[in-house]
Amino acid sequence: MLWACWLVCMGCTGQDGEQETEVVLETTAGEIRLKLYNDTPGHRDNFVQNVKDGMYTGVTFHRVIRNFMIQTGDPATRPEGFEAKLTAEGDTITERIPAEVVWPKHFHLRGVLAAARDGDDENPDRMSDKYQFYIVTGKVQQEGDMDNLETAREQRDAEQLFLQKQLKNKEKLDALRAVRDRDGVSNLLEKLQDEARWEVSENPPITYSKELRKAYRIHGGAPWLDNEYTVFGEVKKGMDVVETIQKVKTNANDVPLKDIRIIKAYVVE
Repeated sequence: MLWACWLVCMGCTGQDGEQETEVVLETTAGEIRLKLYNDTPGHRDNFVQNVKDGMYTGVTFHRVIRNFMIQTGDPATRPEGFEAKLTAEGDTITERIPAEVVWPKHFHLRGVLAAARDGDDENPDRMSDKYQFYIVTGKVQQEGDMDNLETAREQRDAEQLFLQKQLKNKEKLDALRAVRDRDGVSNLLEKLQDEARWEVSENPPITYSKELRKAYRIHGGAPWLDNEYTVFGEVKKGMDVVETIQKVKTNANDVPLKDIRIIKAYVVE
């Protein structure tokens, strides 16, 4: 009950009392009822349209990781398959929708619904997959865990910014290397690295408030995904079903050994 009350509180959109959309997933493991947030309208409307189009009928939970999440929604896992769109070279075209990251209001607390996506290298704008989604199970986080996450994210962003600065200063670096000015190269690289670290420290990528730390400490979740994936809803009922699914046996690729499917998905009228 405490977990449910917390989600209701944290997930409330506060948009003039606008009613939130609910969707039911009837699965072979039981029923899961979802609430979609109004302040991520692109994801809400896309999800509802997928449901109405029957895109989730028959799909499997194709990626399941205990103490992390359960993932589904890939039309290719339906018994009848899915006619993928291909490029001229025969590569699958990934359909995406714009990200709607509402951080820190929406975060990866246990029980939230979020959109899957491709990695940053091929998807720098962190756009969401049009179909696939996951429900977080996660694990309890201690204060030290949250501190380490903040530090690791800051170090990662500083390193990425440092690399970007090296590219912008490539001509200067190449010129110094051409005349074998090792000190010049070292000094410029050190200057760029210091700039990157300072800029990131002035605007840290993620900072956890006392309230968020408490939520993760009590209820658990997957905070390492925060501010990078779109959270657009939560489980309103059926978390026991989610727990059942996350405990199934999987292979080395996190695919369940026995299919668990969505029999039917529908919008609650």
